[in-house]
Order: sequence, then structure tokens, then C-alpha cells
Amino acid sequence: PRSFSAAELVRAAPAPLQPYLRLMRLHQPAGTWLLYLPCTWSIGLAAAPGCLPDWRMLSLFGVGAVLMRGAGCTINDMWDRDYDRQVARTASRPLAAGDISTFQSLVFLGGQLSLALCVLLCLNYYSIILGAASLSLVITYPLMKRITYWPQLVLGLTFNWGALLGWSAIRGSCEWSVCLPLYFAGVMWTLVYDTIYAHQDKRDDIMIGVKSTALQFKEDTKQWLSGFSLAMLLSLCMAGMNCNQTFPYYSAVAAVGAHLAHQIYTLDIDKPEDCWKKFASNRTVGILLFIGIVLGNL
Repeated sequence: PRSFSAAELVRAAPAPLQPYLRLMRLHQPAGTWLLYLPCTWSIGLAAAPGCLPDWRMLSLFGVGAVLMRGAGCTINDMWDRDYDRQVARTASRPLAAGDISTFQSLVFLGGQLSLALCVLLCLNYYSIILGAASLSLVITYPLMKRITYWPQLVLGLTFNWGALLGWSAIRGSCEWSVCLPLYFAGVMWTLVYDTIYAHQDKRDDIMIGVKSTALQFKEDTKQWLSGFSLAMLLSLCMAGMNCNQTFPYYSAVAAVGAHLAHQIYTLDIDKPEDCWKKFASNRTVGILLFIGIVLGNL
């Protein structure tokens, strides 16, 4: 019997469609969650006191997260197809395996970006401009691993743009005293989970000359992750204080801290399967914080 999961849905799709669904990583939804959750934090914090977050905006940003994560993965695979063929974990990706051509990927990318633009145009003018400004990060992020050991930092700047955009979509502009600490917290969070993710491929990365924070930090990884986690928690407290959040919010921040501490303490950077498990568990971190925001607001 088949389980109801994203991977099963992709496998059940018509065969000609499957390479495109795999290209946008629809079978691996963890990344989509990690892109979407900072949007939900921002939308939740921007809600009026005593009110639930705007469900229409949550839905709209959910669709946008699927499309933009898919577009980002497509761009990434177009840049990295030669590298991907040399790494066991990525050799089966559609472009690397030759299931679809570069031209087909480019056309598919155009379709995803066009649909994402339709979502963006549903927002106010300030948010349309702010959202469009993130496209340069989406396009250039895949190149960073060739030139710096800190591509995870650029990914953090890209993946957490929704921490700015969610607030502006509700309020019409950014309240920087809230949005910037929230954005910074998201960037620190990305440095935690994507450094863990990068440890899966560090042996292959050394051989093919790709850089990452995993290779930069090496055996000092846990100390760095602890520092990033502390910076994330302090920034979340600052964001909460600047928008008058209440006890449930800070309880959720404490729960997030406990979850991150457990992740880091039990992490085995030399076991790829453990790195994947810890990386994927970060969805729980984001959901815990969102629940705290909603309850704190109520």
C-alpha cells in the first residue's frame, strides 16, 4: 500500500511529468517548508493583537514558496549539472542524469517564475518591489559555492526574504525594528540547518572543489552552530519585544532553543543519514515558533 507523501505523489504522476516535479524537488518538501515558515512568522507577527494570521496571505505565500523553491532548485541544477554528476547523492537529478535538457529546464523555469509573478502581483506595490528585489539572490546563490566557503550565508539571505515580505504584505511596509531582527534570526537558522545539510556531501565537495561552511568549520562545527543558535534566539527575543509579544511567544522561543540544543548535541557530522535527519527536523523548529506567535498574539 502506498503512503500519502510528496514522494509518492510524484511517483504516481504521469511519467513525462515526473522529471519536472523532481527538478523542482516536489518529492522533497523539507526545503519548501524551510522557505515558507519565515513567511508565516512574519505574517503572524503582523496580525492585529487578538487576531489570527491572515489565512489568505498564508495560502498565497504557501503557493509562492512552492513555486520559488522550485525555481531556485531549477536554477541550481542548471548551474550545477556537471558537479551533480560527480556526487552520488545528486547524480540522479533530472538534469545531471539527462532525463531533461537544459533548454527544457529553461522553459520550465520561465513557467515557474511567471506563476510566481502572478502570486507576487496579488500583493501591495511595496511588497511587489520588495519581492522582486530577491530575484538577484535566487539567481546568484548557486554560484557562491564556487567562490566562498560561506554559500550558506547567501542561502540564508535568500531563503528568509519572506520574513520581510510577510510583514509588508499585511501592513503595507516593513517595520524594521521587528523585520530586521526576524530576518537576522532566519539567516542564523539557515546557517545552522544548511551547515548540517552540507556535511552530507563534504567528501565529494573536497574532490570536486566545491566550498561550504561544513568544510570551513570542520571539527569545530558544533561550536559554530551553537553560536548561530544563540544569535537566532536573541534576535527572536528582540523581534518579540519590539512588537509587544507575550508569554506564549517566549515559551516557543525557549522550545526552539531546546530543540536546537538537542540537534547540535546529538549531531554526528560524519554520518550523512544523521545529518539529513537533523536537517529535516528543522521544520519542527519553524512550526513551534509559528504556534508561539499565534498564541502570543491571541
